[in-house]
Amino acid sequence: MPVVVMLSSSLLWARVLAMLFSCVAFSVAIHGALVREQPAGDWCLFSWGFSFAGSALVLLVELCGLQGRAPVSWKNFPITFACYASLFCLSASIIFPLYFVKGFSTYSESYDYRIVSLVFSCLATIAYLTEVSISKARPGELAGYMATVPGLLKVCETFVACIIFVFISDPNAYESHAALKWCMAVYCVCFILSAVVIVLCVGECTGCLPFPFARFLSAYALLAVAMYLSATIIWPIYKFDRKHGGTPTRPSQCGSRPGLCPFDKLMAVAVLTGVNFILYLADLIYSARLVFVSV
Repeated sequence: MPVVVMLSSSLLWARVLAMLFSCVAFSVAIHGALVREQPAGDWCLFSWGFSFAGSALVLLVELCGLQGRAPVSWKNFPITFACYASLFCLSASIIFPLYFVKGFSTYSESYDYRIVSLVFSCLATIAYLTEVSISKARPGELAGYMATVPGLLKVCETFVACIIFVFISDPNAYESHAALKWCMAVYCVCFILSAVVIVLCVGECTGCLPFPFARFLSAYALLAVAMYLSATIIWPIYKFDRKHGGTPTRPSQCGSRPGLCPFDKLMAVAVLTGVNFILYLADLIYSARLVFVSV
C-alpha cells in the first residue's frame, strides 16, 4: 500500500522524470557528443551522472521504505540533493552550449548528439526545480531546516562558491595583490561555514554544538554579508580598473573562440560574487525571521 501511494504522488514522478532526463543527457553525451576532450565536458558529465545516481538512490530508499535506516536526516537529505542537482544541471545547461554548440558545424553527427544532451539537460533542470518546489516547507509548516528558504539558500551559496573556485583556479587570478587574496579568503571561509551548516543539518548533529544553532546561523549570516560586501567592491576594482592594474574592456580575441576567455571568467567571478552577496543578505533576513524550524 505505501508503494501505491508513492506512485500516485507528484513528488515521485518529478523524481522519476529528473532521473530519466539526467540519464539521457549523460548517455547521449557519452555515446556521440565527443565532450571528453576538455574540462568543461567533464563538468557536464559529472553534473548529469551525479544527478542521476543521487535520484536513483533517493528513489530506491523511499520505494523500499528504508528512510528510518538511513544514516542521514531524511527530512533534509532529499531536498538538499534535489537543490544541488538542479544547480548542477542548470550549470551544465549553460556551460555545455558555450563549449560544445557555439561555433561548431551544424552538419556533424556529434552536433546532433550535443543538441539532444542540451535539451534533456534543460528538462532535467526543470524537473529538479519542480521537485524542490514540491518539497520545500510552506509557511507555518514544521519541516527540516534544509527544506526552508535559509536551508535552500545555503545550498545555492555553496554552489555559487564552487563555480567561483572553478573560474579562479589559476593562482595568477588572485595572487597579484593582497586585496584579491582577501577576496579568495572570503570565498573559502564562507563556503566552509555554509558547508558545515549543511553537513550538521543533514547529519542531524546540530544538537552537538556548544551554543544555540539559531544564534550561530544569524551571527554567521551577518559575518558572511559583511565579508561578501567587501569582496563585491574589491574584486571589480582590482580586476577592471586600469589604475589598479585591471583590464576595463573585453579583449577582441575573446569572441573568436568557444567557451570563456580569461577576461570572461574574471567578469563571471565579479557577477557571482554579487549574486552570493544577495543570497547571503536574503539568508540573514530569513534566518532572523525563522521560528518554526525542526532540524
